Amino acid sequence: MSTILVTGGAGFIGSHTIIDLISNGFDVISIDNFSGSTPQAFEGIEKITGKKVKNYAIDLTNFEETREVFNQNSTIKGIIHFAAYKAVGESVQLPLKYYENNLFGLINLLKCAQEFSIPHFVFSSSCTVYGNPDTIPVTESSPIKTAESPYGATKQMGEVIIKDFAQASGSNAILLRYFNPVGAHPSGHIGELPLGKPQNLFPVITQTAIGKLPKMMVYGNDYDTRDGSCIRDFIHVSDIAHAHTLAVQYLLNKKNETNCDVFNLGTGIGITVLEAIETFEQVSGLKLNYEIGSRRAGDVIAIYANNNAAVNKLGWSINYTITEMMDTAWKWELKLQAMSNQPK
Repeated sequence: MSTILVTGGAGFIGSHTIIDLISNGFDVISIDNFSGSTPQAFEGIEKITGKKVKNYAIDLTNFEETREVFNQNSTIKGIIHFAAYKAVGESVQLPLKYYENNLFGLINLLKCAQEFSIPHFVFSSSCTVYGNPDTIPVTESSPIKTAESPYGATKQMGEVIIKDFAQASGSNAILLRYFNPVGAHPSGHIGELPLGKPQNLFPVITQTAIGKLPKMMVYGNDYDTRDGSCIRDFIHVSDIAHAHTLAVQYLLNKKNETNCDVFNLGTGIGITVLEAIETFEQVSGLKLNYEIGSRRAGDVIAIYANNNAAVNKLGWSINYTITEMMDTAWKWELKLQAMSNQPK
């Protein structure tokens, strides 16, 4: 049985991917120092899968600590790399923090992959690599534009580093450019759990609705879109997670066409911020307290995916609608509130 190392395993997408990997027969170990997550995710993973996942709470920017994980685990056959800082707005304010963490952690992992002959590497990339695209939907061959944020730039640089490494080392990699992962596991045991004030749209919506946040800001309603707000391609986290399992299987079965294949992961449907709010109000029966603010630095105006490559080559499919995405996110928020109200 192949062991897959998942970095950022306690994170939103990482934890869902661990569940999908285990359900498809893989052994999994994790690296997560909980800088943007909590150990609670591993409790949820165990409830869903019945398996306790070994996690190493180390910092990937520390090479010796990272190397020791590989030294202790000789059965690793592949790496799925999620661990990174990911808040677009914060990256504009703190660019060096993002360049240091996101790039040094990646380079240390690749150095270990080379030393320990780990043949397969799957990278958590992003649609931010396309910047503000000239045409939508974007395909994998759409031009890589100037990044709108340091976060997006770290994904662009990461892709170049991985391509160069794969070419030089003879190893194989897949870059998964995903759009806007949302929702929660249908079991209700894990979901998005941002530390501090959330940056992503869905937890901002649900936390506003439940009263954790006093109100929600919509950043701009004067864009050249159908209602003036930004357009995004929202995709359920469980659909994203399964694509990672398919990517690992694709590499293990030697189906890759190059040393570094690229796949977009999105539904192919663009939803505006205001439409997402309207969907939430329909799902929950609540009126959301929000106001329109000015545009936010680093935001792309409109983007959604052409996902034909992932569908046709990986055998991937979309299983959740925008209504189901919002429904699972809201049920997760309600569960978090119920848990917080339980007596200690």
